[in-house]
Amino acid sequence: MGGTEIAALRAKLASRPHSDDYRQRRKDIDARGLQYDLAPDIGVEPVSANGVRAEWTSTPQADRDSALLYLHGGGFVIGSLDSHRHLASEAGRAATTWSLALDYRLAPEHPFPAAVEDCVSAYRFLLSRGYKPGRIAFAGDSAGGGLVVSAMIAIRDLGLPQPGCGWCISPWVDLEAIGETMSTKAAADPTVQKASILDMAHMYLNGADPRSPLAAPIYADLTGLAPLLIQVGAAETLLDDAVRLAKAAGTADVRVDLQIWPEMIHVWHLFHPELSAGRRAIEEAGSFIRAMMVG
Repeated sequence: MGGTEIAALRAKLASRPHSDDYRQRRKDIDARGLQYDLAPDIGVEPVSANGVRAEWTSTPQADRDSALLYLHGGGFVIGSLDSHRHLASEAGRAATTWSLALDYRLAPEHPFPAAVEDCVSAYRFLLSRGYKPGRIAFAGDSAGGGLVVSAMIAIRDLGLPQPGCGWCISPWVDLEAIGETMSTKAAADPTVQKASILDMAHMYLNGADPRSPLAAPIYADLTGLAPLLIQVGAAETLLDDAVRLAKAAGTADVRVDLQIWPEMIHVWHLFHPELSAGRRAIEEAGSFIRAMMVG
């Protein structure tokens, strides 16, 4: 899977300059996301989701009664609507839903649990707009993939009904970076390394317990959560995060589908305009979401 496409992508990533300043990294990830044009049939509509900046995207085929709440990655420190618009919009297309991408508050300005609180606010927004819980899906990548699970835990603990399902792309759920593949896959992973994610974890946690269930959901009781699809690349340092999350969910009797994609790197879905495996992964997730939605 991948072949020359993934090799070309690796070369492209290796040629990119890297800054240790999170403010510059915010500018860089947004600029790279904006390099990908949206399909001409994508509609875009800014919205405030209970005070949280957000954005609807839709296609002509989208079911107006279904919604995909998309939570971008970036280590809780970088990332925005601009960086992930091309992915959130195509995720909605695959699921045949409207996609609500959330511009949740970032650390260090807004540390844990601000991001989780914003996700809950957005879910309440969707419910207030008349969406049935079973017709809402959560999706997110990297830190956003962890937020999918954290938000579902918070929703459960507040006594709110679960969404139809959650889709976790390359989820980051271990804020101590102690997974085995953090070292065994370090040479293979072109984007995620232990030192950098520990720096982001430090900014996000701001002194909070790194094993807090809403920060690191592998340490939470996942009983009662909606079905999960977890997609991760075989070349990721976060591979073990995904495997451990799947084990925690399965142990709690949560339906979980774990997909490990050969050769793929962290959040390969972001590169779907140039990577056929990214398109296939999005399509498979869309099928999962459509199958899980009820009501």
